[in-house]
Amino acid sequence: MKHAGGTQDASNTQGGPMLSKDGLPGWLGPVARVAETVEPLQLSRFLPPANGAGRQSAVLILFGEGPRGPELLLMERAGTLRSHAGQPSFPGGALDPEDGDPTADGPLNAALREAEEETGLDPSGVQLFGVLPKLYIPVSRFVVTPVLGWWRRPTPVGVVDPGETARVFTVPVVDLTDPANRATTVHPSGHRGPAFLVESALVWGFTAGVIDKILHFAGWERPWDREKQVPLDWRA
Repeated sequence: MKHAGGTQDASNTQGGPMLSKDGLPGWLGPVARVAETVEPLQLSRFLPPANGAGRQSAVLILFGEGPRGPELLLMERAGTLRSHAGQPSFPGGALDPEDGDPTADGPLNAALREAEEETGLDPSGVQLFGVLPKLYIPVSRFVVTPVLGWWRRPTPVGVVDPGETARVFTVPVVDLTDPANRATTVHPSGHRGPAFLVESALVWGFTAGVIDKILHFAGWERPWDREKQVPLDWRA
């Protein structure tokens, strides 16, 4: 795995990825501060079990700059997968033994490795600058570490394995903050959660929840109608 760009704030002895805030664009400053200050329960009521149960995993929350300004990289999971089939999501997945210590650099390695495998991006163009608290997805029993990245040197991305990924796309942050694109989904269990209708996709569940909290705590959120509901085609 190649080093991320910038001066290192933290590193490991295996030559793996590092965290650095050096050289970030000014607009990413609020997101970097979220990583430093947010508490786990401010992000989600679903936190890792105290007994250590759950499969360790990581996702890459990758910010870049596109024709319409700041944007996020997302993908749509293949409809044939056993869990979260067909859902838009961040690139990511379970930690492999070679990723390293789940309490240290393992999530950084896994986030970049999975993103490369799923979207084809070149990890050497990604600068990791923060890590959010670990969260939990009860339906799949994943303990997820959200890893924040800056797409310093963008490279082409697309579907690598159609068996895992149906689509790879970017979403302008301006569309995510547009009140017209925001809504609430109601799960069959009765759980309500934020959703985004962007790029011909309904972003909901864990991914939408994390985006919602980042927008809120970074000060980017605009008032939106929380009573607006959209049907949820639940397949996970």
